[in-house]
Amino acid sequence: MFSDVGGLEVLTLVIMAIVIFGPDKLPKLIQDSMGFIRKIRSFADNAKEDIRSELGPEFKDFEFEDLHPKTFVRKQLMGGQEDPLGLKDMRDGLDIRSVLDDKPPVNGHGRTGTVSMDKSAAPAAAAASAGTPLQPGERPPFDPDAT
Repeated sequence: MFSDVGGLEVLTLVIMAIVIFGPDKLPKLIQDSMGFIRKIRSFADNAKEDIRSELGPEFKDFEFEDLHPKTFVRKQLMGGQEDPLGLKDMRDGLDIRSVLDDKPPVNGHGRTGTVSMDKSAAPAAAAASAGTPLQPGERPPFDPDAT
């Protein structure tokens, strides 16, 4: 919760608390604050137990942290104890390198040609879509709507 608060900032807060409340009232204020925090925690724990008891025995291992979207997605995609959607098998079966290695690059940079915004490339696009190879010096097809 306070992971981004540094030592200098905590020291500044302590000094401000001493100046604002005074050294004689500060221990009582800290004690009252801690009592309030304990009451809030006990209220939250009681509410969690009430919800678990109302849900029934099939939700006895239910954790409220699982309701956070990041935790839910991480648990489902990264594989937990159960995998009801079968996502772990899909993730294990997906080999991205085999997909990328299907077509080797023509030049060393992973590109198969140059791209230009020239409108004269439309005939080349029609020829390439018909399955005919490009002639020497002919530009590869370019679809401005696809980029």
